[in-house]
Amino acid sequence: MRIVCVVVVLAVVNLLNNWLARGPYVYVLTCVTATVVLLLIARWDGLTLADLGLDTAGVRLGLRWTPVLAGAVLVVLLLLLSVPAGREAFRDARAVDLSMGQLLCRVLVRVPFGTVLLEETAFRGVLWAMIRRRRGTAWATTVSSLLFGLWHLLPSRGLGRSNAAVGAVFGSGSADVTPTIAVAVVAMVAAGVVLCELRRRTGSLLAPAALHWAINGFGYALAWATPRW
Repeated sequence: MRIVCVVVVLAVVNLLNNWLARGPYVYVLTCVTATVVLLLIARWDGLTLADLGLDTAGVRLGLRWTPVLAGAVLVVLLLLLSVPAGREAFRDARAVDLSMGQLLCRVLVRVPFGTVLLEETAFRGVLWAMIRRRRGTAWATTVSSLLFGLWHLLPSRGLGRSNAAVGAVFGSGSADVTPTIAVAVVAMVAAGVVLCELRRRTGSLLAPAALHWAINGFGYALAWATPRW
C-alpha cells in the first residue's frame, strides 16, 4: 500500500509537471512539495536515514564522490564536444534560446532543487529502499529503473524536435514520436540501473544526485554555450 502511494504521488506530479504546471518556480515548488510527501511516506514505512542514504556516513561519502563524478562528466562532455559529429548532441532548442539569467536559474535552481531532488529522492531513495527491504536489491533496482524510464515518457514527446542529434537519427515528424519515446524510455531505464548501482556501492543518495546534476547541468550549459562560441 505504501509503495502504491509513492507511485500515485509520482504519477500525479508527472502529469502536473508536463501538462499543467507552467514556469520554473511552479515546477520547483511542485517537486519540493512532492519530495516532502515522499519522505513522509518513507517515515510512515519505517525507513531510516541510513536506508535512504542520507545518514551522516552516507552524506560524507556522497560529498567525497561529488567532485569526482562531476569532473568525470565534464571531461566526457568536453571530449564529445571536441568531435564534430558529437556537437550535434549539443544543438538543443531547450537551452540555446535561454538568456544568461534563465540558464543560471535552470542549472542552479530548476535542475538541482526540482529534477534531481525529486527524482533521486523518489527512485534511488524512497522507492528503492522500500522495495529493497521487501524483495532485495535486484528487485529494487529493476522496479525503480523501470519506473524511472516510464517517468520520462511524457517529457520525451518533443525530443526529436528540440534536439538536433535525436531528430537526425529518429526524425522530428509526428510519425517519429513513438520510436523516439521508446528509445528514450529504454535509455532512461539503463540510466536508472547505473544510478541505482552507484547508490548501492557508495551507500549515499548524494552520489547519484551529483552524477544526475552534472549530466543535466553541464549539458544545459554546454548546449547554451556551443552556438555562441
